[in-house]
Amino acid sequence: MTSINASEVDKEEYGFVYGDEAVTYEVVRQPHTEGKKRKITIKVHPDCNLIINAPDDALREDIHEAVMKRAKWINDALSNFRTHLENVQPKHYVSGEMQFYLGRRYVLKVVEEPEGISNVKMTRGKLLVTLKRFNEDKQTLIKTLVSKWYKVRAERAFHQRLAELLPQATWVTGIPSFRVLSMAKQWGSCSAKGSLMLNPHLIKAPKECIDYVILHELCHIAEHNHSERFWRLLSSVMPHWKDVKSRLDGMAELYLNE
Repeated sequence: MTSINASEVDKEEYGFVYGDEAVTYEVVRQPHTEGKKRKITIKVHPDCNLIINAPDDALREDIHEAVMKRAKWINDALSNFRTHLENVQPKHYVSGEMQFYLGRRYVLKVVEEPEGISNVKMTRGKLLVTLKRFNEDKQTLIKTLVSKWYKVRAERAFHQRLAELLPQATWVTGIPSFRVLSMAKQWGSCSAKGSLMLNPHLIKAPKECIDYVILHELCHIAEHNHSERFWRLLSSVMPHWKDVKSRLDGMAELYLNE
């Protein structure tokens, strides 16, 4: 199953002190491609995870030096993300709230049209919800309409991505069945019979994150637990899955916020 914020084994973690704060970071090793410049990149993710991508033969001292050169920038980014996370509030489904779709942000706009039809559509950077009339059940109705819209979009997009990714999953025979179901702690799961279950909230994430979850669950058809063989199989079809997972985990609280 693809859990939210699941911990992985064999992490390479270090730390440093900036001001009065101890900061930890994870080093993700990348194979160096011949002819390309060796570089160390630093990413602060929305969940306040600090990830350092480095060549597989980079010295720990060189990595630490690169981190310390950007210590102030790292501290500022962490402070901004912490403030943001503290301000995540349950949605009230009113105009002006933020919604997500395929990794992009959209502003919710609610309008009343007595002669129209209650529906949801995306237009010009907005998620437009039309209601025939406003009443005391307005918030519940908007939430229901938006949830259904996301589910329909999710089913369509997941079908497309599954069809696109299946040729990579050479161990899978046939086309796995799947259903879309809201889950509080998982992005997806795979049954013993190879049926997939995917969280409709995943449609709010970038396409690459959707691909990661689908490939993760397809790997469970061959390896039913998170063994070393499982992670090797996942790495063979998505070498940079750790970066993608970290990106998805970093936005989980916003994507799952209802």
